[in-house]
Amino acid sequence: MAKVFDSITDELQRFIEAQQIFFVATAPLAAGGHVNLSPKGLNSFRILSPNQVAYLDVTGSGNETSAHLHENGRITLMFCAFQEPPLILRLYGKGQTVLPAGPEWQDLYPLFPPLLGARQMIVATIDRVQTSCGMGVPLYEPAGQRGSLIKWADKKGIEGLHAYQQQKNSVSIDGLPAPLASQPLP
Repeated sequence: MAKVFDSITDELQRFIEAQQIFFVATAPLAAGGHVNLSPKGLNSFRILSPNQVAYLDVTGSGNETSAHLHENGRITLMFCAFQEPPLILRLYGKGQTVLPAGPEWQDLYPLFPPLLGARQMIVATIDRVQTSCGMGVPLYEPAGQRGSLIKWADKKGIEGLHAYQQQKNSVSIDGLPAPLASQPLP
């Protein structure tokens, strides 16, 4: 049975902090646009308050989340238990992209471990918190975080990452602009 909350409770915060993976969903306004759903890990999620969360976003093959948030702000984050007890938790809200040159970056970045390839943060103000049973989610044992993305970023180097972001991350697959840092992160 689903339960709805106005904010993240202490119990739900403990659940979130115990998870090694979360999922981010966004969509453009256009009916024919592509819904984006991305898995995230690397200890990149933080709860800022009962109604505000953030995650450090690293360079990837696309930048759909940022483009969608720039257009309409809608975001859903999902956590699900892969161990007992079963639970699915969704956070609904409005998000924004925070770039390294932005004023919030200096306050938020120290909350995260340094991740080579970090390009932006996504900050979301949560207006609905909903749980559901999760009894259909299979059980999995975590084997650890992958190092592949960090190794890839290290091989590219700062300038290579910036060039990649400019080439591959400035426009969504539906043609929406995605905000990017004007300079590479040091």
